[in-house]
Amino acid sequence: MADQTGNKRVLAAVDQAARRLGLRPGMAVAHAQAAVPGLAVVEADPDADAVALEQLGVWCLRRYAPLVALDPPDGLWIEVAGAAHLFGDEDGLVEDLLTRLAQRALSASAGVADTPGAAWAVARFLPHEPVVPPGGHAAALVDLPVQALRLAIESADGLAQLGIERIGQLTQMPRAPLRLRFGPEPGLRLDQALGHALEPLVYLDWPEAPMARLVFADPIGAPETLARVTEHLLTDLCAELERRGIGARRIDLVFRRVDGLSRSLRVATIRPSRTVRHLVALLAERLALVDPGFGIDEAVLCATRTEWFDAAQADLGDLAEEPAESGLAELVDRLGARLGRGRVYRLAPRASALPERAVRRIDPLAGVEASWPADLPRPARLLAPPEPVAVTALAPDHPPALVVWRGRRLRIARADGPERVHGEWWRSEAEAGLVRDYYRVETVAGDRFWLFRDAPATEGGRWWLHGLGEA
Repeated sequence: MADQTGNKRVLAAVDQAARRLGLRPGMAVAHAQAAVPGLAVVEADPDADAVALEQLGVWCLRRYAPLVALDPPDGLWIEVAGAAHLFGDEDGLVEDLLTRLAQRALSASAGVADTPGAAWAVARFLPHEPVVPPGGHAAALVDLPVQALRLAIESADGLAQLGIERIGQLTQMPRAPLRLRFGPEPGLRLDQALGHALEPLVYLDWPEAPMARLVFADPIGAPETLARVTEHLLTDLCAELERRGIGARRIDLVFRRVDGLSRSLRVATIRPSRTVRHLVALLAERLALVDPGFGIDEAVLCATRTEWFDAAQADLGDLAEEPAESGLAELVDRLGARLGRGRVYRLAPRASALPERAVRRIDPLAGVEASWPADLPRPARLLAPPEPVAVTALAPDHPPALVVWRGRRLRIARADGPERVHGEWWRSEAEAGLVRDYYRVETVAGDRFWLFRDAPATEGGRWWLHGLGEA
C-alpha cells in the first residue's frame, strides 16, 4: 500500500509476504518495485484509515477500559490497569480482544507492559509472549531490535551502520555522542520505553450520543405527520450510526409541545440495528400514545445506547434474502414493543432436580448449551406455586384413584410413577430431608396432570398439583 510523502511515494503498509521479501513501511515505492519485480501496489486511503482507527478506539473504550489513545496509523493504547480483572487477567483480556478482532477479519497483535513504549514493542516484535510481568519490561526489551523503539528509519539505519542493532546495545552507549549524531529521538524513545521519561497520551473522549433534530415553523400534530417526521429523523440518525460504525440498541424519541411539555417514546432492540425500515416499525407501534396537545414544534431522536455494528448484519434490501437470525431479531423487537421487553423470552434448562428450578428465562436469541433429559417427560405448564389437592388412593403407597382440585372431582383412569425427587441439600438445611414422589395421571375425561406427595404416605405426606398437560 503506497502513500505520497512530500515529493515521493513510499510504502505505507506491507503484508507478511512483502515483509519476508525485505520490504517495510517508509521504503520508496520505486526502490521496492526494483527489489521485487511485479510488486502489486495499491493506493492508501489515510483519511478512511483514520476514521476506522477512531471507530475501533471507541469500541475498545466501550468494551475494555475507559482510557484509550490512538497511535496512528495502525495502533491503539488501552490502559488496562483496573480493568483486566473483568476478563480474568491480562491474558484473558488480550485473548478476548484478538478473538473478537479476528471474527471481524482484522489481523492484530497485542502487548501488555508497564509503559506505552514497551507495550508497543512487545505487540510488534514479541507477539507470542504478549503479557510482560510487572517490572519485567526492561528485560523483555534487551534482545529486541532498535526498531522496536519507534525510531525513524534514518536513525535505525544509522545505528545499524555502527553495529547497534539491539536495544540492549543501545542502553550501553553514552548519551552525549548518541545525541550529537542522531539527535534527541533515540535517547527519548529509550527512556520512554524503560519508564525513565513520561510519555503523555491523548485519550479519546466518550463520543456524544448520535442525535437527529427537527424544528418546525408551524406546530404539527396529525398522526401521519408524526410518522413522516419520525421516518425522516431515523434516516438522518441511521446515516450517522453508519458513519460511526455502530448500531442502536436503544432509541429515545422526544416531542416538545408548544405548551412547554414533552412527550417521549423509547424502543429497544435485541441486536444493534441501523435499518430505517426496522426502527420505523418499532416506533410506529408507539406513536399512537403521543398526545400532541396544541401542537409540536420540535422533535429530537437520540440513540441513547449503541454497540459495535457487525457488517454482516447490514440490510441488503431486495438484493439478497434476509438472514433468518436478522428476521427473528426484528420479530422479537416488534413483540417487545407491543408486549413489553420482559415478556419476550425463551426457556432454557437448568441443572436442578426440582422442576420449578429446572427452567430459566434467557434472551430470546441466546443459544442453549444443555437440554432436558429425554427420559424424564415434563408437563407443558407448571403451576407456581403448586396447588394443594385432596387425593384418594386404593392403598397408602398406590397412585391416586380420585383427585379433588378446585372443587372438581377427577377420577383417575391411568397413572405412572412414582418418580422420586430429593431436595438440594447444599442450598439449605430445610431441603436436606425434602422428598417428593411425582405421578403422571390421566383422568377418565382425558385430562393429564402431574401430582406429587411431599413425603412418604407413612409420614403423612400431602398431595399437590404441580403441572398440567404433557410436553
